[in-house]
Amino acid sequence: MKYLSIGLRGLLTIAFIVAGSAKLAGVEMMVQTFEAVGIGQWFRYLTALIEIGGAILLWIPALRVKGAALLAVTMVGAVLAHLLILGPSAVPALILGTIAGAIVYLHRAEIWSGQPS
Repeated sequence: MKYLSIGLRGLLTIAFIVAGSAKLAGVEMMVQTFEAVGIGQWFRYLTALIEIGGAILLWIPALRVKGAALLAVTMVGAVLAHLLILGPSAVPALILGTIAGAIVYLHRAEIWSGQPS
């Protein structure tokens, strides 16, 4: 379980650091995506900070479940945005959200004990 968790957290970290950095850097595709959502570009920055912050939390034993849960909830929002506004390309967000959910599940004992397993 330990190595599975490390591998999954590594995958998520890479994915969310890259995606969050692209949002912060103003990559044209990200700007257009958030323009299509219609809330404003401030939401792109907020999402980037959540993604990068969540990726960092994955590596702090006492906070990894919270980080994974934060990323999973963020991906629920991304799936909904893709299905309702942006188009049917929700598969990447669904996969990332599932991986984040798997991390929460692997470390579910920490939710009640408050101690890293």
